[in-house]
Amino acid sequence: MDWKRRERLLLTGAPLAIVPAFAFLPALVYMVITPRVAHGRMIAILLFPILIAAEVIGISRLARCFLPRHFDLITFFALTTMLILVVIAIYTGLFLAAFAGRM
Repeated sequence: MDWKRRERLLLTGAPLAIVPAFAFLPALVYMVITPRVAHGRMIAILLFPILIAAEVIGISRLARCFLPRHFDLITFFALTTMLILVVIAIYTGLFLAAFAGRM
């Protein structure tokens, strides 16, 4: 795989992976747990599959950036994006645990 293709995969995969990860917790809280939006649960039924699909596509594009065995700049950026995703997953889990403990 050449540099341009890996760069395209990184530049399209990173936003597709990061944005749904950031949007998941607020959407879950304001539409499902304590609905503050009119018809929030119906919107969530439509929104969450879109978020999940975007997240899967983004992570798969980032994973394809790791295919070459040598470590270069694109591999570094894909790795840091994956680490950011891990941090987002950790704080989402902590907030969800706090919500569960409060209810």
